[in-house]
Amino acid sequence: MDSMSSPQRVAVYGPSALATPANAVSVVRLLLAPVIVVVLLGAPDGWVPLALWAGVALSDKVDGVLARRQGVTRAGAFLDPLADKVLVFSVLGALWLLHRVPALPIVIMGTREIAVSVYRTQVLAGGQSLPARLPGKLKMLVQVIAVGVALVPGFALHDESVVTTLLWGATVLAVVSGVQYFVDARSIQS
Repeated sequence: MDSMSSPQRVAVYGPSALATPANAVSVVRLLLAPVIVVVLLGAPDGWVPLALWAGVALSDKVDGVLARRQGVTRAGAFLDPLADKVLVFSVLGALWLLHRVPALPIVIMGTREIAVSVYRTQVLAGGQSLPARLPGKLKMLVQVIAVGVALVPGFALHDESVVTTLLWGATVLAVVSGVQYFVDARSIQS
């Protein structure tokens, strides 16, 4: 196809825009994190926590599509990963309280998130960017699946090994992607 026959996408919002549909989706996802935790702790064997989790997981895709179509913003680049982290770790914390997941992978992944976030902020302050790479995206996908499986009523109690294996898989991907961020940043700064 030549450039005349393919439609050109023009960003509706510039990089400094705050009030965008994609950012609104991210804010709603952030606000739903405590709702999911309260519902989960109140009805740990119900289907509602899983349905809410599936909804926020799908809304992440909606957020990304909107941002790509209407323009990626600096606020969105901050809000979207923040919503991901808050959702994953708040629900994992609730699942740990319910004895459905082990603590160690959560601690390792949480430590990685803090270290990478601090480091990315320093790199961004220097005018560089560190986009997410495949291991980081796979980590998030495996985390979402692990939480979803742990939320299936009765499943985590009967087949704990599946949830634990998924969590450890996400942990390995977290460490690999964390190391990759530091290597990428070093190559940018040299």
